[in-house]
Amino acid sequence: MNHLPLIIKREYLSKVKNKSFIVMTILSPIIMIALISVVAYLSQLNNDKVRTILILDESGKVKDIFKNTDNTTYNILDGMLLADAKVLVTETSGYGLLHIKNNHTIAQLSKGIKFYSEESPSLSTISNLENKIEKHLTLMNYEAVGVDIEKIKASKVNVDIFQENFAGETSSKTDSVIKLIFGGAAGYLLFMFIIIYGNMIMRSVIEEKTSRIIEVIVSSVKPIQLMLGKIIGTSLAGLTQFAIWLLLGSVLLFVVSAIFGIDMAQMQTPQQAAIEQAMENPEINNQIQNGIQGFFNLPLTNLIVAFIFFFLSGYLLYSSLYAAIGAAVDNETDTQQFMLPIIMPLILAVYIGIFTVIEDPHGTVSTIFSFIPLTSPVVMLMRIPFGVPIWQQLLSLAILIGTFIFTVWIAAKIYRVGILMYGKKPTYKELIKWIRY
Repeated sequence: MNHLPLIIKREYLSKVKNKSFIVMTILSPIIMIALISVVAYLSQLNNDKVRTILILDESGKVKDIFKNTDNTTYNILDGMLLADAKVLVTETSGYGLLHIKNNHTIAQLSKGIKFYSEESPSLSTISNLENKIEKHLTLMNYEAVGVDIEKIKASKVNVDIFQENFAGETSSKTDSVIKLIFGGAAGYLLFMFIIIYGNMIMRSVIEEKTSRIIEVIVSSVKPIQLMLGKIIGTSLAGLTQFAIWLLLGSVLLFVVSAIFGIDMAQMQTPQQAAIEQAMENPEINNQIQNGIQGFFNLPLTNLIVAFIFFFLSGYLLYSSLYAAIGAAVDNETDTQQFMLPIIMPLILAVYIGIFTVIEDPHGTVSTIFSFIPLTSPVVMLMRIPFGVPIWQQLLSLAILIGTFIFTVWIAAKIYRVGILMYGKKPTYKELIKWIRY
């Protein structure tokens, strides 16, 4: 293994000094921040726009519920015909006209409401109007049938089941959501890292093979050393690129916000705006406090340590498979027939993590797939926030590392033969023969 550090150094330097690598490392965060800035700027313009809505309430029962906001102005029209109101909206460049017919019953009134506009109104605007009117008419309906609204409010009961294990540790539904977010983020990050940098390793092997440089290198270096050096060197280059992206992206985000006065907080959807309004509710604030407490209840030390080991082991396992595929083929087009067996376990792991772990993190399916090497890096990372015994984590990690060593041995055999094979598309049968050599 004396040549391994030299191979790692060579592979790392050849990657970071490559012009395309340098350009993409610098250009990618610039493009990303530019897109984010444009979206934030357009969202800011949209949020700063004040919409004027004219209200023609012929019944007189609803008009008092509309209160002006920072982005919406309501003009109440009294004693005006519908045709004249439509003309007025057009002349004043209003956003639209809300017309409420004068029907006798509340049920009829609810069916006689129309919104007139020059263009299709936004979904959030219509939903907001519907909610306001629906709530008001419901209260009116209660009063019409003699229901005491105050008694209804007083009789309302909120149920919040407290959760506690036999060791006395308390938790809540919010804790489960936070655990899912952390586990899902860790699993998804590993998934993306494998896809991006695994393909980089595969392309690197194909490039050296087609350029015949590998014939010179392999004469003095063992194939397993060459493959491990390529995997580790390329991985370090990927980590370097990822770190630069985070650093440069953060700096650019701060600079763009400061120079152009773009408020990234303006990048909010109508749903997020509704959430902000809901946060004014004491019950919502209580849930936020539970969420903060849930974050501190997470096994953070266990999460960090497990993330490092499972992330590296899972990535190295899949990288060895990508390197073997690169050695077996002559061009990237021929890799498609071998990619499915690699991608499918990753996709399966993500789906199991999302649809099974959140429902039953300690169930049979979740537990079994957290020990299968090709799925354990993702599934186990999603399970750990829910509290997995240390012995299960160590056993899963040991199986994963053992599989990685075995996979490297198998991949090195394919690498040894395939790296010198040209002009022939290999089959699975031939790969098995190469392993037996």
